[in-house]
Amino acid sequence: MCEYSSQDGFANDWHLVHLGSRAVGGAGLIISEAAAVSPEGRITPDDLGIWKDDHIVGLRRITDFIASQGSVAGIQLAHAGRKASHASPWKGGALVPETAGGWPTVAPSAEPFIDTEAAPLELDKAGIEKVRVDFREATRRSLEAGFQVIELHAAHGYLFHEFLSPLSNHRTDEYGGSFENRCRLLLEVTEDTRAVLPDHLPLLVRISATDWTEGGWTIDDSIVLANLLKERGVDLIDCSTGGNVPKADIPVGPGYQVPFATRVREETGLPTGAVGMITTAAQAEEIVAKGQADLVLLARELLRDPYFPLHAAHELGAEVKWPVQYERAQPRPEKR
Repeated sequence: MCEYSSQDGFANDWHLVHLGSRAVGGAGLIISEAAAVSPEGRITPDDLGIWKDDHIVGLRRITDFIASQGSVAGIQLAHAGRKASHASPWKGGALVPETAGGWPTVAPSAEPFIDTEAAPLELDKAGIEKVRVDFREATRRSLEAGFQVIELHAAHGYLFHEFLSPLSNHRTDEYGGSFENRCRLLLEVTEDTRAVLPDHLPLLVRISATDWTEGGWTIDDSIVLANLLKERGVDLIDCSTGGNVPKADIPVGPGYQVPFATRVREETGLPTGAVGMITTAAQAEEIVAKGQADLVLLARELLRDPYFPLHAAHELGAEVKWPVQYERAQPRPEKR
């Protein structure tokens, strides 16, 4: 969950306490908010970043603490594409013009996300190569910062999703047109990332499994893409949906995205993560127990309750180790 609390991309005390609380709360894997691989790849001027070596020290402080609590630290590497250079939500969320500290945005095609906004610049070959280099370097920095899991963010209408979807990619070169061409950049960056990442460390890719819009990206496309990613060493697909068009008819409800994780898992043999309005221990347990996904990724529920994993373990009757500082508060089984 983006915190929009950085200056010049640096992690600070907020990020340490925010992510550290989830480690104390018993989460097995803690994935950071989207970390921009370049300044122009930020959603907002307040985004976390990993585009320069100076960012490593602050991030290392966080990963060291997460590891000390027995959790694993992951990082989500991202480029916002045409959805970059916007104000943080509590600052209005509007496009930030260059005169107010914003920057020109880039995309596969010169079409804005919202018609009333300025059009992004269409990436040329040099720009695409820069994106590849930025992700390679961000992966290197992530390892130096102590992260053990890398997730490429290819969902929610950000740069990779913009290339994948025919709704936002109208190029006529080798990065547009056919399905294979629209997948090319993500597959290239996946190969680049896997080449830097040691074999024993997992590589995840977050996708929007459908655009929820006629003529857009579909679950069938996602299954083909997942097989291509599997061939390139991806270990798990994080299945979200939507975000590439401003108006989509999305049937939001408890577990509404889980079926997409199930289909990708069943039809590719690749492990998947389920997300989206998963808010109770019983619900999460059922998803994994029934083989609908291999793991559950929680976001807003962990904002509401940083100690959800410890509470879930008690509710489900699982024995877990509490931090020694908190053991005196650990619920005990009722005596019968």
